[in-house]
Amino acid sequence: MSTDTRQDMRLVPAAAACWLAALAGLLLGWWTAVATGLAAVALAGLLLWWARDRPRVRDAAAALLILGLLAAVPISWRVREAQSDELRASAAEGLPAALRVVVAERPKPVRSAGYADQQAGARSVVLTADVRTASVDGRPVPSSGRILLLAPVAQWASLLPGQEVTATGLLMPPRGSDLTAAVLSVRGPPGEPGPAPWWQRAAAGLRTGLHDLCQVLPDEPAGLLPGLVLGDTSALSPRVEQEFVSAGLTHLTAVSGGNLAVICGAVLLLLRLLRLGPRLSAAAAGTCLAGFLVLVGPEPSVLRAGVMAAVALLALALGRRGSALPALAFAVCLLVVADPAMATDFGFALSVCATGGLVLLAPRWADALVRRGIPPGFAEGLAIPLAAFLVTAPVLAGMAGSVSLVSVLTNVLAAPVVAPATVLGVLATVTGPWWPGAGKVLVHLADPEARWLITVARHGARAPHAVIAWPGGWVGGLLAAAVLVVLVLALRHRRVRVLMAVLVAGALLVFVPVRVVAPAWPPRNWAMVECDVGQGDAVVLATAEPGRAVVVDAGPEPGPVDECLHRLAVDRIPLLVLSHLHADHIGGLASVFEGRAVGAIAVGPGRSPGWAWRQVAAEATRRAVPLVELTPGERLDWPGLALDVLGPRYVPARSDAPQDGTTINNSSVVLRAETTAGRVLLTGDVELAAQADLLADIGDLKADVLKVPHHGSRYSLPSFLAAVAPRVALVSVGAGNTYGHPSKSTMDTLTALGARVTRTDMDGDTAVVTGTAIARRGEPRGPPRR
Repeated sequence: MSTDTRQDMRLVPAAAACWLAALAGLLLGWWTAVATGLAAVALAGLLLWWARDRPRVRDAAAALLILGLLAAVPISWRVREAQSDELRASAAEGLPAALRVVVAERPKPVRSAGYADQQAGARSVVLTADVRTASVDGRPVPSSGRILLLAPVAQWASLLPGQEVTATGLLMPPRGSDLTAAVLSVRGPPGEPGPAPWWQRAAAGLRTGLHDLCQVLPDEPAGLLPGLVLGDTSALSPRVEQEFVSAGLTHLTAVSGGNLAVICGAVLLLLRLLRLGPRLSAAAAGTCLAGFLVLVGPEPSVLRAGVMAAVALLALALGRRGSALPALAFAVCLLVVADPAMATDFGFALSVCATGGLVLLAPRWADALVRRGIPPGFAEGLAIPLAAFLVTAPVLAGMAGSVSLVSVLTNVLAAPVVAPATVLGVLATVTGPWWPGAGKVLVHLADPEARWLITVARHGARAPHAVIAWPGGWVGGLLAAAVLVVLVLALRHRRVRVLMAVLVAGALLVFVPVRVVAPAWPPRNWAMVECDVGQGDAVVLATAEPGRAVVVDAGPEPGPVDECLHRLAVDRIPLLVLSHLHADHIGGLASVFEGRAVGAIAVGPGRSPGWAWRQVAAEATRRAVPLVELTPGERLDWPGLALDVLGPRYVPARSDAPQDGTTINNSSVVLRAETTAGRVLLTGDVELAAQADLLADIGDLKADVLKVPHHGSRYSLPSFLAAVAPRVALVSVGAGNTYGHPSKSTMDTLTALGARVTRTDMDGDTAVVTGTAIARRGEPRGPPRR
């Protein structure tokens, strides 16, 4: 590796002036962009006068002068035009509008967890569009601004960039500080859709082809590979997506400079082996770059990465050893002038910071490690993710309100397989349409790399305190930056480094053995655990055999129930009971099977909603597991555990017909469990009518532990709660939920009865141990995704 890590800084002040002018204009008003640009011009004039005999300073001042004028005029004009667009005023009044627009980006699905009869997944899409004509409340309105469309996924997801359509809906004010004039909430299909450009249709065909080829892989790798290659996460499971976020690997599923570097690097390496000249190599790599940009779509992250790659290839074509930092600065200037909204885009900030860290810090740190005897390849493998983490941590902390403590390690482990997976995926994409067999072979070759990334992300996310909470917004970002600056400066001194090493070693010696010898979770002799799965239900009932337990309900989404079972070391489930078929009880069904043997799936007599019943039946068939129906009066026994089926007492005659939420809740299977911790009453989501039926038909409802019905909703009879008279009441509820759960009246009633009330949104996983004692894991999940 070369030890010359100096970079040409002449374009950096100009890039900073452009970015600052656009940022100020968007946040404070267009006139601040003018003021910032004029201040840059004035500073450039002073530098030109002062540095008459300093060529490098004079060049930097000239660039600052030119870009200052661009910031003062074009940027401020664009910002003023967007902020004064007439659609913005109409949006503040929430008026109906009919707009003729041109789609600017591929539609992005908006995912949400399932709840009640709403299936988990994407129900709407977000897409950016440019207005051609506008009619607001029946009158024409002049506008040529940018809008954001919120539209039904089924009718709008197939649109392509460049298509012209008519969108009708209600206007809403934009939330962010960008060039968006308004948000249009659309209910119906796109009107009068025009044709998409031929290259966009071709790119869509290639993307669809990759998804089809990936069907030969298991679900998780099949969803991840298009994300790695094309940034297409439409098939990525919510569980894997969340694990990538927690492990600090989410950047791998967003097309950026890394993808372009891999693609262009592979092309240049091949042409170099063929001994072709630099200009021809750069032209060929540029052609591949352009094709790849069309393939993945005109996303902001792709465009900014493409601009920088094009600048680097131009330098290669001209026969100059261009510096990466001037290329980055030029890309910033070009992109911010072309689209001032980039200035407030977190993705743009992450991209610039990451590239800057790789250019300025990684080479120096790698050289320092080499000088200390570390082989060059390992030195670069350590320096690159560490530099990327250091410079992006403040932006990520401010954006997400959290910090991943494992991202450096996970990125080091992931780095070796990213490039092979990307190259194999691209080759499969372009080969599949005319040679499907070869495409499938290439996809199979990329499968181990995708599985490795999922494994790294999963174990990284499972690490204790992998993610810590942090203040969000500008305050959190600046605080994180200050902490990192202090640490870097402090670690420059040898005594501080030695002290830090001693403290870390001491912490490892003290805490690791304690966790290994006497782990805090699960508690000894646990009989029941209410898993924290967010806004949903999942209960684990222990048998007398270690590793064997009965599970009741599976939560709203894959992942949380699997993690809970993993922490409890449960690998055999003789029976999985689904109390009823609402999404927040069956959404995590597939993940219960991960690495576990399941004897049977049990359900009640209800068959609504229809989509949920079909999903459960299909999963049972796929796993070759019996699907059985429980009826009141049945008794099931295992060593150390017995279950009596108490309800439902009443089910509508046509249980497979569409039913409302209350009817489905009242069809919940109600179980009474005899455990080593006493009697447990599991009530599903039964509401007033079903509780009254139980009171009337069951002579003795008394139980030591109550799984509070319906997440503690207000639909609980005080007489029912009094008949149970629990010593412990467990409420499974999601943090920050918008449903009013748990109800204050229900909580007050339980407290008045003398019950000890726990809540998963505050306590995390909650265990009942022998003697009806309570143990809390204390790491509740965050708010449910909406």
